[in-house]
Amino acid sequence: MAEGHVVGIDLGTTNSLVAYMEGDRPVVIPGVDGSNLVPSVVALDPITAKGGRPTVTVGNSARKALIETPERVIYSVKRLMGRDLEEVRTELKFFPFRLAGDIEAGEVPRIQLGELRFTPPEISAYVLRQLKRNAERFFGSPVTQAVITVPAYFNDAQRQATKDAGRMAGLDVLRLVNEPTAAALAYGLDRAKEGTIAVYDFGGGTFDISILKLRDGIFEVQSTNGDTHLGGDDIDNLLLTIALDEIYAEHGVDLRAHPGAVQGLRKAAIDAKIRLSTEQAANFDIELPNGDRYQREIPRAVFELLIEPVLKRTAVPCKQAMADAGVTPEQIDEVVLVGGSTRIPAVRALVDDLFHLGARGKKPHTELNPDEVVALGAAVQAGILAGASKTTDDMLLLDVTPLSLGIEQLGGTVARIIQRNSTIPASATEHFTTGVDGQTNVAIHVLQGERELAADCRSLARFDLKGIPPMAAGLPRIEVRFLIDADGILHVTAREQRSGKAAEIEVKPTYGLTDEQVENMILDSFDHAEEDFSRRLLIEARNEADTILAAVGRAPQNPAWNELSAEEQAAIAAARDRLVLIMQGSDLNAISQAMVALDKATRRFAELMMDAAVSSAIRGKTMNEAGKEVNDAVSAPHDFAPAEFK
Repeated sequence: MAEGHVVGIDLGTTNSLVAYMEGDRPVVIPGVDGSNLVPSVVALDPITAKGGRPTVTVGNSARKALIETPERVIYSVKRLMGRDLEEVRTELKFFPFRLAGDIEAGEVPRIQLGELRFTPPEISAYVLRQLKRNAERFFGSPVTQAVITVPAYFNDAQRQATKDAGRMAGLDVLRLVNEPTAAALAYGLDRAKEGTIAVYDFGGGTFDISILKLRDGIFEVQSTNGDTHLGGDDIDNLLLTIALDEIYAEHGVDLRAHPGAVQGLRKAAIDAKIRLSTEQAANFDIELPNGDRYQREIPRAVFELLIEPVLKRTAVPCKQAMADAGVTPEQIDEVVLVGGSTRIPAVRALVDDLFHLGARGKKPHTELNPDEVVALGAAVQAGILAGASKTTDDMLLLDVTPLSLGIEQLGGTVARIIQRNSTIPASATEHFTTGVDGQTNVAIHVLQGERELAADCRSLARFDLKGIPPMAAGLPRIEVRFLIDADGILHVTAREQRSGKAAEIEVKPTYGLTDEQVENMILDSFDHAEEDFSRRLLIEARNEADTILAAVGRAPQNPAWNELSAEEQAAIAAARDRLVLIMQGSDLNAISQAMVALDKATRRFAELMMDAAVSSAIRGKTMNEAGKEVNDAVSAPHDFAPAEFK
C-alpha cells in the first residue's frame, strides 16, 4: 500500500490536470489561479534564455508569453516524447522550436532555446512539477507518488520518456495507465455497470479508441487502437495553414517570417474552433504586420467540410478495435467521449454513425467534463494503489499492450512472442536455435509492431547472448522470455539451456535518456531548488505587475476616470510609474509593496466604476433582474488587486 497522498495526473498535450480521491469521489485539484486546467506550456525567462540557469514559468502565465516571445515558449511537447530525430523534425514545422544542430541519430532530440537545450522529458517534468506544487499547496504536505496517464497507443519509448519525466519532477510513478482505461474507471465508479464500452478519446495531440469489458468489478481492455499523431492540434494546424496561405495570396504578407504573428493567428484559429462547437459561424479578424487586416467568417458548415478528412482518420482505428475485440457496433453498450475535441458537433455525429447509436436510441456519455475525466480516472487508480477508498477496494484494472512484441529471426523476419492486445502484466516464452555451426554469440534484436519484416517494425533494443559453447547448428536451445510489467515496460531475457549462459535487458527506448542522465537532471534540480523557486516567484510577480499595469492603462478610457480629481489621477500615475520602475529589479517584496500602493491609489476609481455598474444594472430592470446584475458586478474581481504572495 502506498504511503501519504497518491495523486492521479493527466499529462496532456494541450492541458494537464492533477486529481485525488476525496472519500469515494475523485476530485480535480485547482491551481493557484483557481483553474483546474494547467496549460501544458513552458516559457523560459528572457534573461536566462541567453544562458545560465533556466528559470521557467508553466501554465497560463507561460501561455501569455506565446504571442509576445514565441521563441522562448514550448508547448504540445507530448507530441515529441520518445520520438526519434526524423519524427521530431516533421513536427517542428508547425512550432517555433528549433532543434540543436549537432544531435545525431540515436541521441535524444534537444530543443534549442537561446543558448540552452531541453529534451522533451525535461519540458514535461516542468509541467509535472507545477502539478506537484499545486497538489502540495492543496494538501499542505509533500506529494511524492503519482499515477500518470498515457495514450493507449504510446509505444515503449514514449512510455519510458513519461516515466523519466516523472522522476525528474521528483515523483515516484507507481503506474502508467492508458488514458481510455482511466476514463472507464471514472465512469465505472459512478455506474458500476456490466457491459461492453468503447472509449473514444480525441484530445489535443493523440487519438485513442479502446473497447473494454466491465464485469464483476473488473475492468478489462479487450482491444485498443489509435494514432499518436492525430488530435485537435491537427485541426488547429489545418485552419492555420489555410489562413497563412490566404494572407499571403491576398495581402502579400508571409506571416511565417513573423513568429509572434503566427502564434496570434494560431490563437485566433483555436478560438474560432471553440466557438464553432456552439455557434453557427466564427470570425477571424487579425491585424497584419503591414497594417492590413485579415478578416474572414467561417460558417460551421464550411468548417465541418474542412475538418472532415481529419475526423475520418479516427474511423479506421475504431473499426479495427471493434474487429480485434470481436464485437459489432450493436454489441457496444456504451460509448464514452473523452478529450476537448469531442465537443465538436461533427465529431459527435461521426461517433453516432460509427457505433449506430441513434438507431438504437442511445447517446454517448458526456456527463463528466471531457477535459477532466482522464485525470479523475487516474485518481481512482491512485486510490486503488493507496487503498484509500472502500469503493475501489474490489476494483481490478487489466490493461493491454497495444502492439505485438518479438525478435528478429534469420532472414529478417519477425517472431512474435507477445501478441498485441495481450492483457498486462504479461509473460511469454519462445525457443530458438542457431543457424551456423560453432556459433558462440547470438544477437537478440527486440522489435515492436505488426509487420512481418524486422525492417518495417520499430526497433526497441539489441543485446548479445555471449559465451555459448560451440555446437553444430540447430543444437543450442535458446529460451527467450518477454515480461511486460504493469507499466507496459518490457524486460527480455535470453538463456542457452544446455550451458546455462544468460543475458537480459530492461528495454529502454532507442531514443530515451540513460539512467545517469536522468539522475543528473534530478540532482541538478535539487541543487538549485531554492534558487529556482525564488526566481520563479520573481517572474510571477512581474507577470502580475504587467496584468495590473495593463488594467491601469485602460483606466482613462472609462467615464469614471473623469470624476477623479487631478490630484487623484496624479497619484495613480505616480504609483503606476513607481511599479514600472521597481518591477525591473529583483526585490520581490518591493514589487509586492508597489502593487499594493497602486491598488490603494486606484480604490476610489474602482468604487466609482462599481457605482456606475450598479446604476446601469438598476436602470430599466425589474427587481430580480437588477439584483442579479448587481450581485454579478459585486462579485467580479477587482482589476487592480495584486496577487497574494506567500
